Amino acid sequence: MKRNAVAWAAVVLSTAALVSNSGMLRTAPAAPQFTAESQKTARALSDAFVGVAEFVKPSVVQITVQKKVAARANPFGRNPNARPGRPGNPQGMDPDEMLRRFFGPDGPFGPDGRPNFEKEQFGGIAQGTGSGFVYDERGHILTNNHVVEGADKIVVTFHDGEELPAKVVGTDPKTDVAVIKVDSTNYHAAQRGKSSKLKVGELVMAVGTPFELEQTVTTGIVSALGRNDVGILRNGRTAGYEDFIQTDAAINPGNSGGPLVDMDGRVVGINSAIATAHRLGSIGSNSGVGFAIPIDMASNLADQLIKDGKVKRGALGVALEPLTPAMAKAFGADAKAKGVLVTEVFDGSPAAKAGLKQGDILVKFDETPAVNVPSFRNFVATSEIDRTHTLTYLREGQVKTAQVKLEPAEKVLAQAEERFHERPDAEAKPEANKDAKVQLGDFGLEVQELTPELATSFGLPKDLKGVVISEVKPGTPAEAEGLEPGLAITRVVVNKAPRALTSPKQFQELAGKADELTVYVQTKDGGKFVTPIKAKKG
Repeated sequence: MKRNAVAWAAVVLSTAALVSNSGMLRTAPAAPQFTAESQKTARALSDAFVGVAEFVKPSVVQITVQKKVAARANPFGRNPNARPGRPGNPQGMDPDEMLRRFFGPDGPFGPDGRPNFEKEQFGGIAQGTGSGFVYDERGHILTNNHVVEGADKIVVTFHDGEELPAKVVGTDPKTDVAVIKVDSTNYHAAQRGKSSKLKVGELVMAVGTPFELEQTVTTGIVSALGRNDVGILRNGRTAGYEDFIQTDAAINPGNSGGPLVDMDGRVVGINSAIATAHRLGSIGSNSGVGFAIPIDMASNLADQLIKDGKVKRGALGVALEPLTPAMAKAFGADAKAKGVLVTEVFDGSPAAKAGLKQGDILVKFDETPAVNVPSFRNFVATSEIDRTHTLTYLREGQVKTAQVKLEPAEKVLAQAEERFHERPDAEAKPEANKDAKVQLGDFGLEVQELTPELATSFGLPKDLKGVVISEVKPGTPAEAEGLEPGLAITRVVVNKAPRALTSPKQFQELAGKADELTVYVQTKDGGKFVTPIKAKKG
């Protein structure tokens, strides 16, 4: 008995020594080391996410579409009952192989995650799944065009499991927006926010049906705004009007058409696309870069589709260029002013009728700020043409407003095209008239009169007044700003406003009094203001 006691004591001491030597004897914390304040903040954020999810999910739907196609191989192998996107792998297929079969070039989903009807073919029926949300109390549902495009059958599944057939009300492939309708008014419409008020870094939530996992919620932030150079392909063509919200909320195949909401549960965008293998190395699934259509633009389109079944695009009839701090100062605005610069107003256009002039800085269309040229153009193009809109702009630093009624883009653009194409094309650069040259030494320029013959050779109206650059001295401010011989200058900014040039002598007089020169360069295809050129004294 004594020996047993001694033995047990030895075992205990040996074990303690081993544990101690291995560094495993540590005092375990009694509770997570959080302050009461940090726990309160974390719980508040968690409660906020829960509240937003509970608020918006009843308005989110799953959209299942079918299309008849010619039968071809089943990408799931021998199991004819396998369904695309369902979790699990009954055949023990390698995960990478599954991804390639589902989202590779021959899979049932395209690289952007949309149903690939031409390749998902089981027994002559192609099936795909997307998302959407209840748009109004009349049964209209907003989604992506690529979710329902070409579908022979559409079934909408609501949050409570009810399934209803739907029909297409109208689509707009150029913006990837579509409206479908069910015969039910039992479901509440999602509340709409203002995408124009979004800020980079703001918390957002994406809700949808990724991989057919209905009512899935993911969160993230607004990563960027006004993405207009993404170049997303839809059926081999790029979207005509890109102005995406970029987010890192997880968006996967099947999320398309679902809402992106703010922390008040209001829809601020329609989830539309994801970065893919062609861009960031993933195979058709989330890589932290997703894109959503701003709800301001989408709701304008949806209202038109519901009313007329199609979109009538409008136009102002102006040519625009980005507003730089230097250009803002040249036209009398604060260097920090945001907007787009009017470089030309087409005769007889809605802008001309509203009194806009060359050199005006557009800062807002209705309540939507003019952030950049593409987003402003897109928002105007997707706005109603049957009502009056308010334009806010700066002229010589003063805030002004104008009422404008858009006209069909086809009409306005046709007038502009006719105006340009009735001019002859420019051929060789004309020889300078040596007897009419004027030196602007401080700016490194030499100019001559824009004669009717020169104007005609440049494809410009022969009665256009101005000057032609005959020489640009190397290493001068003019060369640095891209001016070169053969360019026609028709206007110069004086006292914060564009002024038409009538002769080289007048130009010389105006330039001689200035430390900075802002000119308007005219070509047969339009024109633009050149960044202010600083005089090089001495």
